[in-house]
Amino acid sequence: MPQHFTATDGARLAYRDEGTGLPVLCLAGLTRNMADFDDALPALAGVRVIRMDYRGRGDSDWTGAASYTVPQEAADALALLDHLGLEQAAILGTSRGGLIGMLLAVTAKPRLLGLCLNDIGPEIVRSGLERIKDYVGRRPAARTLAEVAEKLPANSPGFEGVSAAQWQAMADRLYRQGEGRVELRYDPALRESVLASFAVPPTDLWPLWAATAGLPVALIRGANSDLLTPDTVARMQDMRPDLIFTDVPDRAHVPFLDEPEAVAVLRRWLEQME
Repeated sequence: MPQHFTATDGARLAYRDEGTGLPVLCLAGLTRNMADFDDALPALAGVRVIRMDYRGRGDSDWTGAASYTVPQEAADALALLDHLGLEQAAILGTSRGGLIGMLLAVTAKPRLLGLCLNDIGPEIVRSGLERIKDYVGRRPAARTLAEVAEKLPANSPGFEGVSAAQWQAMADRLYRQGEGRVELRYDPALRESVLASFAVPPTDLWPLWAATAGLPVALIRGANSDLLTPDTVARMQDMRPDLIFTDVPDRAHVPFLDEPEAVAVLRRWLEQME
């Protein structure tokens, strides 16, 4: 069962704290929750794995669209570290979680031991964001989680070699079974926050990547990603020649983190901090 802590504004936020050793704070994607890292746990064996549900997701309180922002979620991540009495932690960030990690490299760098990004960088393909915008906050028409799992392969271009059991596990993480229908595992108002972000000019995120200087950094990219391009990766490598990097074949946005290529990068990254 997840535990809970209270954020500075009184929101009750869920987390898990498992294992001992190097603390690694795992931050999930936009609509996802702490279960997003279930597949990564074998690669993270031997470290202290800390996972959280952002506000409005999973088992955390729903606090309204205006609070579902990267700066607020970064503040909540620091509040969790404070709650656990941790001065520092490494961050493994998937998509949205990676953006939070890069922001913390600017606003709270002394709290970071390292940063590993899962299919995200300082430049994001607009068409990929449009795809995400299309589905955020919309409940699937499926009546059961099994129906969702059956449809996921067709709705997930760029993924190959994924078993039926893996798709079912993904469906179970993303949604919950309601009364005769499938429900979201997050506040539908998250859609309002996403739409609001499209209403303003894109922010230059390259200074955030530059701020990681001196930290052990790694990047795992889905070879078929529609959010992170090879050109962006090349520029990231130019700025950080020490970047540990892999392209995961047969994966788009985002790799599951149990692929051999992803596991190898995670282990190399952890070794730099252990």
